[in-house]
Amino acid sequence: MRRFYATPDSFSDGQVTLGPEETRHLRDVLRLGPGDTISVFDGEGLEFLCRVTEMAKKASIAEIERSISPISPESPLRLTLAAAILKGDKFDLVVQKAVEMGVARLLPLQTARCESRFTDSSKRIERWRRITLEATKQSGRAVLMEIGEIAGLEEILSKSLIGQTILFSERNGGPFVKIASVDKITAIVGPEGGWDDSELEAAASAGIPIITLGGRILRAETAAIAVSAILQYRFGDLN
Repeated sequence: MRRFYATPDSFSDGQVTLGPEETRHLRDVLRLGPGDTISVFDGEGLEFLCRVTEMAKKASIAEIERSISPISPESPLRLTLAAAILKGDKFDLVVQKAVEMGVARLLPLQTARCESRFTDSSKRIERWRRITLEATKQSGRAVLMEIGEIAGLEEILSKSLIGQTILFSERNGGPFVKIASVDKITAIVGPEGGWDDSELEAAASAGIPIITLGGRILRAETAAIAVSAILQYRFGDLN
């Protein structure tokens, strides 16, 4: 079943209107049209079996036949991943895999040792949101992962983070067994060059547990994905 996305306000009177991008994909890429059956999700957890009834250049309309369950239900763990921005397309991979791992919110971090700097963060955030949408379609989720604004570690630590907050570090950390069972976690993962001493001190001063994953040396993008998988296995539904 081909999956499409429409904002919640696009659903009305038993119909859903697909926007220009989804219509182009429906018509020009998949070669679908009136009479074809599709599924449409609203990004907030609802999904519907629909039949295409009308198509125009910049919009298409589908009749809602019934609600259906998403292929991938949301995890009982509300996981926020605060990950350092990586150079090149490595962070794109983190975004994609975070969606697949059931992460609820991704916070891009600008850390002391980040190699990537942005003059226009809005363009990069928009790119990550497009990647999120495509990954959501492919993974079967019906809830869009939230992408936060780019922020520094101290700014993140000063905010009211969701649930238990943990910082993962390649050094100066304790065992993972210290973390108690919770349903909301914010996991902070560092950059390719590792955390600066001042950042580890800031986390410790804020009372945030610092965890080191045994003797493994992981690339930054691998660490972000591995941490998400470990937390979903221990506290979520990846079992």
